[in-house]
Amino acid sequence: MNKTLLLILCDFLLLTLLALARWDAKEPSRPAPGAPKAAAGAHASTSEQDMVAVMKISLEDEQARRDALTRDLAQTELLKKEAEKTGAQLAESLAETKASAQKLDTALAATRADVSAERARSEQLARDLAVRAAEAKRQQEDINKLEQAEASARRRAEDLSLSVKVAEKEKAILTEQTTRLRAEVENERAERQRVQQTTVALVQGVGQLAEQSSALKREIIESRPINANTLFTAFMERRVATRFTADRDSFLGPVNRSRETNTIVASDGRNAVVLLHVDDTPFNWSEQGGQSDWASLSFKLSRGDLTLSAARVDFLSLDPRIVAVPLTAAEAVSLKSEPYLIALEPFKFPEAVLISAGGKGYGELPFKLDPANPGYVTVDNRLIRRLFGEFSPSRGDLVLSKTGELLGIMVNDSTCALITNFLPQRSLSLGENLLKTPTGPVLDEIAARYRALRLRM
Repeated sequence: MNKTLLLILCDFLLLTLLALARWDAKEPSRPAPGAPKAAAGAHASTSEQDMVAVMKISLEDEQARRDALTRDLAQTELLKKEAEKTGAQLAESLAETKASAQKLDTALAATRADVSAERARSEQLARDLAVRAAEAKRQQEDINKLEQAEASARRRAEDLSLSVKVAEKEKAILTEQTTRLRAEVENERAERQRVQQTTVALVQGVGQLAEQSSALKREIIESRPINANTLFTAFMERRVATRFTADRDSFLGPVNRSRETNTIVASDGRNAVVLLHVDDTPFNWSEQGGQSDWASLSFKLSRGDLTLSAARVDFLSLDPRIVAVPLTAAEAVSLKSEPYLIALEPFKFPEAVLISAGGKGYGELPFKLDPANPGYVTVDNRLIRRLFGEFSPSRGDLVLSKTGELLGIMVNDSTCALITNFLPQRSLSLGENLLKTPTGPVLDEIAARYRALRLRM
């Protein structure tokens, strides 16, 4: 058994006995036993004494341990108080240390700021010093240049002084020569005036001869007919491509019309237009039930890589079938297509050159005036001399005079409308969302003009 446990049990028994024992009561008298009993009593007394002795020893040990524990407790309390005191001192010291640390951090931050400011001031001073050094160097260079310029100016002044002296001597000599030459110049001037008068008279005569020669040359050129092949080649070089589109909705679905052709740029000397026959547009003056209100109309004009859009088209007063698209001066120049001028003398030659279908064929044909229809000429289909392509005159063919000017446009297979001006009878705007300004009434008016023409026309 564990010795410590045994001691604890003994202590417990001892304490129990001590609690139950009555030390002040007398032991009851017993009769004296015999010898054997006396021996037994003596033996029992000895056992109790041993137990008491053991319990006393245990009690003394327990008391000693309690005293030791008391001393240890007192010492521990003392150590605790000292530790608490030391902890308080340490806490106070820690607080002081933290305060000192904060002060040191603040001082360090201020010191760092001062150092940064001082460094910035030092850098600025260094830059200022470098600028001042450069400025001082530049000023020194300027001073050196000024000294050199001053020395050079001094030398030039000396040279000029010497030159002035020489010039004064030369001036005296030149004065004498000038006086002598002035007289000679007066004589020469009088002689030149006489020669000039003679020259002016000669120049006037030469100018008159040149004007007469130019007029004669121009008259000869205009009187000489241009070959049809040359006219066709020029047309192929100067023609422009057009595309006219129209869109609208109907109860049967969308209606889209598009017409493409090759034509020319014409000019009356001030304005430039692109000429078309109405058959080269989406419009048809023979439609039954009136003209339609188109939702959008678009006209594109192209030559090479350049494409232009028109804002309106004009229906000429000459004939309701002739359509003109006006161009601005800038647009006409940008096309780089030389315009065909209106023929000033359309009847100078009895024959004309007809170009069919935008360049698919051409030929020469005679024409004659139509007394019943002023502004038109008639052509004889039977007498056409085809030079290129198989074709017969038809609506929209261009007719050029033998002088290379625009004569007119074929309005049917035997009649050509002479182009003498570009005055519009009505105009029609192009673009999107045209239903707000219906196109039908304008087109109906032009179609009525067409139907009012003579049946032969």
